[in-house]
Amino acid sequence: MALKIVVLAKQVEDLNALEQALRLKEQNPGSTVGILTMGPPRAGEIIRQGLYRGADTGWLLTDRLFAGADTLATSYALATAIKKIGDVDIVIGGRQAIDGDTAQVGPQVAQKLGLNQVTYAEEVLSVKDGKATIKRVIDGGVETVEAPLPVVITVNGSAAPCRPQNAKLVMKYKRATCPMERPAEGTPYDYLYDERPELTLNQWSVADVDGDVNQCGLNGSPTKVKAIKNIVFQAKESKTLTASDADIEGMIKELLDEKIIG
Repeated sequence: MALKIVVLAKQVEDLNALEQALRLKEQNPGSTVGILTMGPPRAGEIIRQGLYRGADTGWLLTDRLFAGADTLATSYALATAIKKIGDVDIVIGGRQAIDGDTAQVGPQVAQKLGLNQVTYAEEVLSVKDGKATIKRVIDGGVETVEAPLPVVITVNGSAAPCRPQNAKLVMKYKRATCPMERPAEGTPYDYLYDERPELTLNQWSVADVDGDVNQCGLNGSPTKVKAIKNIVFQAKESKTLTASDADIEGMIKELLDEKIIG
């Protein structure tokens, strides 16, 4: 069956989710893969990275009103965009971004859209008869589950890595930009955007997705980052131990006395 797949992407997020989406596209002729991301105009590079690997289109959510979003406001913005895209069969993203490390956005998107969700996915095995079969990691092992479409899937960083960029696709899409990124009129290659519509990436504001400004950006974020500190651990003293029984027993006793172990 032909699938409409949306990949949630972020500048610091891995590409494992995109690989699973591209595999589904190959397994299901007629399917499409689109990249959805939120950020400043330069985040259009995230969409280009997807296009270079086989994605078909992309949408950039960019607006000052999106700035400062926590996971709740981010998931709200992404959910409104997915509603605007419409008729999506599978939403797939990384389990978590390395900057926030919360693993909340995917499940929150599913909740806001009222969709089924499968987390900690290692591989989307197949999609047929309106159901996705997914291998996921759980405590103590691996399980295989079925989920009716539409579904939101979050993929582990340990899943299969993404394929490399395709040289022909890089040449085709290297000048793809959202309108805010586009070079000024009269500069080299500005004529391409009239001749090749696929080079204009979708760019949406809060108004474009019918978003509530009170639920976007800082306005919609109940959590705020108050400070960021770089902490470097340094050893104040060190000991050199031999492999003798006496040294090992002494180290264990010291650790027990300090209640570091035991």
